[in-house]
Amino acid sequence: MVYSFAPGRVPPEGIGEDVLGGKGANLAEMSRVGLPVPPGFTITTEVCRDYLAAGRRFPDGLKTQVENALAETAALLGKTFGAGPDPFLVSVRSGARVSMPGMMDTILNLGLNDDTVEALAGRTGDARFAYDCYRRFIQMYATVVIGVEDGVFEELLDAARDKAGVGRDNELDADALRALVDAYKAAIIGDMDEPFPQDVHAQLWGAIGAVFESWKNPRAVTFRALHAIPDDWGTAVTVQAMVFGNSGTNSATGVAFTRHPSTGEKRVFGEYLVNAQGEDVVAGIRTPDPLLPTGHHDGHAMSERMPEAFERLNALGERLEAHFGDMQDIEFTVDDGTLWLLQTRKGKRTADAAIRIAVELAGEGTISREDAILHVDPALLDMLLHPSVDPDAKRQVFARGLPASPGAAAGMVVFSSTAAEAAKADGKPVILVRPETSPDDIHGMVAAEGIVTTRGGMTSHAAVVARGMGKPCITAASMVRIDPARRTMRAGAITVREGDFLTLDGAAGEVLLGELPMVQRPLSGDFATLMEWADSIRRMRVRANADALNDAEVARGFGAEGIGLVRTENVFLEGDGLQVMRETIMAPDERSRRLVLDRLLPIHRDTFVALFEKMAGLPVSIRLLDPPLQEFLPNDDEELGRVAEEMGMAVDDLRRRADELHEINPMLGNRGARLAICYPEIAEMQTRAIIEAAIIAGERSGAPVVPEIVVPLVAYYAELRHLRERIDAIAADAKSRHDSDIRHLVGCIIELPRAAIRADLIAGAADFFSFGTNDLTQTTLGISRDDASHFLTRYLDEGIIERDPFINLDREGVGEIIRMAVDKGRAAHPGIVMAITGEHGGDPESIAFCEEIGLDYVSCSPYRVPVARLAAAQAAIRANRGTL
Repeated sequence: MVYSFAPGRVPPEGIGEDVLGGKGANLAEMSRVGLPVPPGFTITTEVCRDYLAAGRRFPDGLKTQVENALAETAALLGKTFGAGPDPFLVSVRSGARVSMPGMMDTILNLGLNDDTVEALAGRTGDARFAYDCYRRFIQMYATVVIGVEDGVFEELLDAARDKAGVGRDNELDADALRALVDAYKAAIIGDMDEPFPQDVHAQLWGAIGAVFESWKNPRAVTFRALHAIPDDWGTAVTVQAMVFGNSGTNSATGVAFTRHPSTGEKRVFGEYLVNAQGEDVVAGIRTPDPLLPTGHHDGHAMSERMPEAFERLNALGERLEAHFGDMQDIEFTVDDGTLWLLQTRKGKRTADAAIRIAVELAGEGTISREDAILHVDPALLDMLLHPSVDPDAKRQVFARGLPASPGAAAGMVVFSSTAAEAAKADGKPVILVRPETSPDDIHGMVAAEGIVTTRGGMTSHAAVVARGMGKPCITAASMVRIDPARRTMRAGAITVREGDFLTLDGAAGEVLLGELPMVQRPLSGDFATLMEWADSIRRMRVRANADALNDAEVARGFGAEGIGLVRTENVFLEGDGLQVMRETIMAPDERSRRLVLDRLLPIHRDTFVALFEKMAGLPVSIRLLDPPLQEFLPNDDEELGRVAEEMGMAVDDLRRRADELHEINPMLGNRGARLAICYPEIAEMQTRAIIEAAIIAGERSGAPVVPEIVVPLVAYYAELRHLRERIDAIAADAKSRHDSDIRHLVGCIIELPRAAIRADLIAGAADFFSFGTNDLTQTTLGISRDDASHFLTRYLDEGIIERDPFINLDREGVGEIIRMAVDKGRAAHPGIVMAITGEHGGDPESIAFCEEIGLDYVSCSPYRVPVARLAAAQAAIRANRGTL
């Protein structure tokens, strides 16, 4: 249950992140290779799971293992836990398998009480330092373990600074800190009716339990849901010897990245604070100084003030990067001139940085091209594929700060995470403005389009979390003064009120007044290189769902290899199409409908010609009309009157027809294949338009076009056979009229469980299957996607499901149905092409499943095409390595 780490004493090979968590595993590995790591031990993730499952009760035998490891660690340093003359102090830190920055709890300086603080003061000869550690410990322990509100201590700290006439915590002298400690202890008794614990062993077990319990706190739960981290992983707890960055002016604490996390530039990047502890940097309470000179901090950079420690940090960073094969995020402390590494992990980075770092690491020979592809999270590419502030827009700068996370966003100003979440629920874009963010703001940060803080630095909580989310963030906008009572903020002579619009330029670190236009950035350089590598490795093709010419153009620009789904209902809804479609619906008989549809045919044909020409010979899969006819008619009295007048008919006649077509549950009504059978003239017109468009486009380009005609919502083999016969007959007639011998393909969308069950039979009438996972998820789970938000959120919160099935494919249910259909369809028709065309086609985890079951391609929205290309390559690599 407990594994120690120290020089010459590390866990066995193979005990990794699943047991020790990311922090514990990396500390063990750094100890193994001889880096300067304070010794300690890690309690495993399994203990966390057992503790929570047993109702917050520690498993038998844990106490003995922890006490033994604690005593051995203290002995290594010649110290004693809970006693002088040299008291042993520890930090108690969380550590999940993957980084969850700030989401769970940490306690520093544990082991101090009224006796050991005096012993520490005597050993160091520095009472101010000892009582600074004690007041920090009391505050952290009381808020994390006992449950006292942090604001209680912040008010007392503010009062202490005011009384002493100083502006910073580290300017308080020993007497002021002693008085502050007494005030803290009195506040705990007043607030919780219990004294601060003096038994250091009770402190330790209280802290361990609290860190385990923080796995279930709301911000951690929200973060896991956002990043698809399983609830049953649990967190490890690492207990580590304290080293002190707050022991004087020759001491410091900081965070270093081995490469720039926003640009990927190969040079150390980060910040530090002299005479401080770690939470001062990450919490954004004080604005830190840079590791290297920037031109704005002359003489304050670590390389200038602590050159020896900096050079060692830089050298160790390069060693860590080479060892782990990736850019590292390092927490460090300088204790009276001696450098210690407290943690290393894979550094969070922007999409630009991720791509540059991966490509350069491969170019340097540190990693392979395959590993470079695996290094880039496909979801990060969304940061590159969306607009930035138009450089030609007139910019009025309201405030400037540090460019903590690049990108651009516009929205209404809000000053609380609760307000951000409420506005998001109302469909309003917001910019969250805070003095600094804390892990409790995670729900507001998720809801916001971008984040601004008046304090903090490039490695503060806001900066790290925003970069991970791919959202623009500006920190240290120190000229901004927030007035929460009036719900305003001011910078210079300008006042901005809650609800006013701002635009953030995260790359420039500028807060701009108003809502500015955005532009799309060109994609080239390292991005193009990485995509070229990915395309050379992936097996599955990537198409796009595109209903209009501009969608097709975007898709081609992002490397789509065809169109996997054209929803033809959009042709009926555009321009004159809607009017003609309504006339078709109102026609009294089939003959009359055919006459009206003759006017729709050229509209369809012209649209399809343009699509075929835009895709320049790449495959285009066109779905026949899917939605029920009622969707083309007005549904309220005012609209009925307007449409009736436009059509020159009586309102009552229009209302009567609308009533005839009305369906209580149209999603399961007369749509798709059913509609094509009941109104064959519509499907026939569309088929003729598709074939004629393919002939025209082929003649213009000189290269044959092979159109793919898709029948939606098939349940029975007889449906598809019946419709295929009509489609083939119309196609043959159209080809004959134009003296053409082009090929065409006919397939269907599998979006009903019965179709999947009978896939072997249906495959006999199909050239290809498309799995429409949006509807297949609805019909398999019996859930309406439009209504799901009312209860799926509760299901996620309660742990009934781990993922939203409309975002991540439900592998165990919907996925098994797809797997069955693939196996049956290919057994009956070995050459049949199979693909996914629902929104899951752009989800990396769902794409991995598609690789696993051997689908031929995925189709997704145009802006997700690069995501799908990279995810498909990653899935192919993992499949080849046996790790899919």
